[in-house]
Amino acid sequence: MTATIALVDDDRNILTSVSIALQTEGFVTRVYSDGEVALKAFAENPPDLAVLDIKMPRMDGLELLRRLREKSRLPVIFLTSKDDELDEALGLAMGADDYIAKPFSQRLLIARIRAILRRAEPAQAGEPGSPEGSPQAVLERGRLAMDPARHKVTWNGENVTLTVTEFLILETLASRPGIVKTRNQLMDAAYQDDIYVDDRTIDSHIKRLRRKFRQVDKEFDAIETLYGAGYRFSDE
Repeated sequence: MTATIALVDDDRNILTSVSIALQTEGFVTRVYSDGEVALKAFAENPPDLAVLDIKMPRMDGLELLRRLREKSRLPVIFLTSKDDELDEALGLAMGADDYIAKPFSQRLLIARIRAILRRAEPAQAGEPGSPEGSPQAVLERGRLAMDPARHKVTWNGENVTLTVTEFLILETLASRPGIVKTRNQLMDAAYQDDIYVDDRTIDSHIKRLRRKFRQVDKEFDAIETLYGAGYRFSDE
């Protein structure tokens, strides 16, 4: 099935050029120059992935993402101003799957979109009614349960909603509890297409993971930091 990509940016030139590039690659595109209009459209007919500019009038990309994350785990890529680390950190902390700094290569954006869509496929394939979906074993580690087929995570029986990237990072850590995973190993698990991301991206996703679990358990400490080495999951 052809993936639908939503583009939200108040720069008409970017909307036009990126939309044409994506359509050339076989994607269906929807374009919005207003965050409020996009939010309403997503509720009525969600795309497969959204590319959001952060700096927009009325409703900016950060607010749009915040509102989206109240009800959806729609994969999101942020477009940020060059060298604006605060925007990048905020976007990742709020649940974006990735970010790209302007000015950006359309080729890089398309590669990132394809990578995130591929990472989302296992959860979609396992949904009921999918003839191609095959059951995947539920991963249980202490109070954690992860169901890859349904993209479902629980802690102490309470649901924890994760983005695709967060799910893959946690799954990599929990699959071998007690074993330290370096940032490079976590990047390889979450970004499997030789796409460069820096250490700050992984650190931001880890912070977001901890924050989400602490919303259901204030004492959550299963994701441990080994300074200078990486991260590990403890199921004790």
